[in-house]
Amino acid sequence: MNERLSINPEQFNSNLFELFSQQWFLLTAGDFVSGEVNTMTVSWGLLGYLWNRPVATVYVRPTRHTYSLLDETPELTLNFLPEGMRAALQLCGSRSGRDTDKWQEAGLEPEKAETIQVPRVAGARLALECRVLATFDLAPERFLDPSILGLYPKRDFHRAYVGEVLAAFEA
Repeated sequence: MNERLSINPEQFNSNLFELFSQQWFLLTAGDFVSGEVNTMTVSWGLLGYLWNRPVATVYVRPTRHTYSLLDETPELTLNFLPEGMRAALQLCGSRSGRDTDKWQEAGLEPEKAETIQVPRVAGARLALECRVLATFDLAPERFLDPSILGLYPKRDFHRAYVGEVLAAFEA
């Protein structure tokens, strides 16, 4: 297991556009104590400052297994993996945790978080521990660009989860 260095979330500095759109990351949710934990690949998200706190905003469709886990336990970790773990990102983005043990199939191991019940992913080069502060559902009637609707052929519009970044760790 890599040694982790705790960093101040407000000091984090990276190319966020590349981090989200090119590198992707794993969003992990659930209750580590009960054992119902899922991780899914995401590439849509935001990092910033809101309500006088560092926050991460992620988007999850209601059809995803992780959606119900987030509603039950409003905590999550965001885990940015090194390039050598791209296959794990691809697997976790193409299978459902309802019928697959993605941890085992992708060769991932959970790592106990320090501030929340949801684990981090061992081996992540950057991991953020977050407590959900607010959620909101994307409303298609509020889209100003009609082409956005084309991203939702099943009309399964995302729910946004705004989480306070409580801790950040670099490997």
